[in-house]
Amino acid sequence: MKKKFQIVIIGAGNAGISVAVQLLRKNSGLDIALVDPSEYHYYQPAYTLVAAGVFDINKTKKFQKDYIPQNTTWIKDSVTEFKHDTNSIVCGSGNEISYDIMIVAPGIQLDWSKIKGSKEAIFNNPKVTSNYLFELPTKTWQMIQDFKGGVAVFTNPNTPIKCGGAPHKIMYLAVDYWRKKGILDKCQVHYISGAGVLFGIKEYLGALEQTVAEGNIHTHFGSNVVEINSSNNTVVYETKANKEVLENEVKQFGGACYGITEQADEQLKKVEIAFDFCHVVPPQSAPDFVKNSPLADPNNPHGYVEVDMYTLQHSRFKNVFSLGDVINAPCSKTGAAIRKQAPVVVDNILSYLKNEAIVAKYSGYSACPIPTKYGRLLLAEFDYTNKPAMSFPINQTKPWWVMWILKLKILPWLYWNKILKGTA
Repeated sequence: MKKKFQIVIIGAGNAGISVAVQLLRKNSGLDIALVDPSEYHYYQPAYTLVAAGVFDINKTKKFQKDYIPQNTTWIKDSVTEFKHDTNSIVCGSGNEISYDIMIVAPGIQLDWSKIKGSKEAIFNNPKVTSNYLFELPTKTWQMIQDFKGGVAVFTNPNTPIKCGGAPHKIMYLAVDYWRKKGILDKCQVHYISGAGVLFGIKEYLGALEQTVAEGNIHTHFGSNVVEINSSNNTVVYETKANKEVLENEVKQFGGACYGITEQADEQLKKVEIAFDFCHVVPPQSAPDFVKNSPLADPNNPHGYVEVDMYTLQHSRFKNVFSLGDVINAPCSKTGAAIRKQAPVVVDNILSYLKNEAIVAKYSGYSACPIPTKYGRLLLAEFDYTNKPAMSFPINQTKPWWVMWILKLKILPWLYWNKILKGTA
């Protein structure tokens, strides 16, 4: 096997393939290798739709070989080590591959171990699920259909995650389904979130708060889930909410559902909620082989790759670029962000190869399509300024039917047929 390439791309997901194909469209003579062990390529943005019963899970999974760009070399292997002093990587097979330029785009890691009992629960407990693994959105949909009422808990961790809106997307659709089924008055719905607010862009917040109010959803912000206990079907979270607030919640929801334990840290309370339905979202971070490498931002607790937030060039290693979920830039981790990042990385690499100034800049653009009910979707678009960056000639601060169609029909087709081919 060839051991030296002009450009080595780590990861053959949305980010890696998009950059590879766009580079080749601009310079077909480039010598590019993609390193990725996965047999399959997944369209994860549709998992929420699968979990809501409106999308076929089989349409989210295709063979990786069918999307690796022609005129590239696919190294079907994992990465275990970066050796920047020799401009090389070490693979799981033991092979060492060297490069002139490296692009780091391996995506994000699901840290199930940070929530005790969660990994076992999602596969073995019929009352616990998660839309963050291919095997589970169909389970979520079955659970939503089978739910007859009781306490439903939806969680959101206190770490950055891919598609920050996903934890409450499925909650809104489940609530709407239960409303249509006529059992919502029998449901007590809780949203336990490590974030401080429902959504960080205030212009979009009003419509989402209205959705929460209409669904009678009880929110618990600044609350970090630490355990899923399948023996008694409880979720345990830590919070700094004052004791009076928590005691009022106990009165409101009933002692049979709620329990509070003092921690050694007097400010920290441990709260336990008994559930009949639980959708759990794992904490997330950079993959361990990135986190434990010189590429990681030493000031970032999650180990993300340290880049210039505009050029996406590594802050210290100038022949390294990175994009997608693995970077430390203060943007949302979404496919929409990747679509805007990829051309910037491509232009800057081509400039680097010519010894020209790197001038292309990423604005921090991202988009989060949030269904608020079946047939209605809020498309939140924004950038580093945390201001709306709307693309459509309508008021995107409220949900629209046309945006639901965009999410359900148009975006999946664009992904497989245009985005991964570098033409959109």
